[in-house]
Amino acid sequence: MQRIAVFLLLLCATSQIASSLTDGLLPNGNFEYGPKPSELKGTKVMSPKAIPNWETSGYVEYIKSGQKQGDMVLIVPEGNYAVRLGNEAMIKQKINVTKGMLYSLTFSVARTCAQEERLNVSISPNYEKNDYGLVPIQTIYSCNGWDSYAWAFQADESVVEISIHNPVVEDDGACGPLIDTVASKTLIPPKRTGANLLKNGNFEEGPYIFTNPTSEGVIIPPHIEDDHSPLPGWIIDSLKAVKYIDSEHFCVPEGKRAIELIAGKESSLAQIVKTTIGRSYVLSFAIGDANNKCEGPMVVEAFADKYTVKASYESKGVGGFKRAILPFKAESTRTRIMFYSTFYAMKSDNTGSLCGPVVDDVKLLSVRKLHHL
Repeated sequence: MQRIAVFLLLLCATSQIASSLTDGLLPNGNFEYGPKPSELKGTKVMSPKAIPNWETSGYVEYIKSGQKQGDMVLIVPEGNYAVRLGNEAMIKQKINVTKGMLYSLTFSVARTCAQEERLNVSISPNYEKNDYGLVPIQTIYSCNGWDSYAWAFQADESVVEISIHNPVVEDDGACGPLIDTVASKTLIPPKRTGANLLKNGNFEEGPYIFTNPTSEGVIIPPHIEDDHSPLPGWIIDSLKAVKYIDSEHFCVPEGKRAIELIAGKESSLAQIVKTTIGRSYVLSFAIGDANNKCEGPMVVEAFADKYTVKASYESKGVGGFKRAILPFKAESTRTRIMFYSTFYAMKSDNTGSLCGPVVDDVKLLSVRKLHHL
């Protein structure tokens, strides 16, 4: 019995060190399990391991939904609790992963009092230089003030440590973003097929989307390259983000996932594809609206190197789509395919939320291949 007790003790200790990563919330990823009263001074977390499954440093606060900050009421998107990262504050958690696999993180963020808020998301050990990312959160995309962001990494070891850090220093040390609902998803790198020369052209492979009824989709931040993209195969090299949406909460032209271009020409989506010089190709795609009260004329500009087409769609904000094509002749062995929205748009519900056209079911085929279909 004594040996069994020792074994169980070691097993519990091991589980506290690193949790196995599965699709969905991280252990205590919604922060519903909080510190003991003796580990709090007001809302400030006083012990590094006070929040179960997490380790904290810097000025971290444990926030209850409905708590007031001056005249502002702090709202939590899921459950009753979240954390706020003040000056140089960090939360981190060790997880078991499969070495070499690609993973995405999805986490919900809300700005509070600082204007230039941003988050540094990183993985340790990070032998790859791009296993960290500075996520700008100055722009608010949702109507409730909470945005879900995605970030991806490749596991270099079987145990990694996920960190979310507020690098900003304010006069008020408590000032900083709220964090809630941290989730993960294993990403399977898509391959090009005979039916589509583009990878992940239907956007079915992507970050975890929260299932709550008020989900606003997931923001994929700017300056994301294709090697560790949370949207495998695609690059977001624009100044602003794009939004990843699902058919459970939005109107999607094909399948279960799509992209909404939410910031006009500052919100672009690109992929570089191998082509044969002198061969003719056809790029086709769907343009529509997400059934999210984004009304009015929409135009998506599609590019294949110097070739371009403007696909227009008159949105009534209740869903629907049409198809567009761009024929072109390859002038290089690598052709850049890119999409952006010509216009800025806002929802008609007076929330001031950015929105835009939906792009989905993107296909690239050679004309020779088309003749055989």
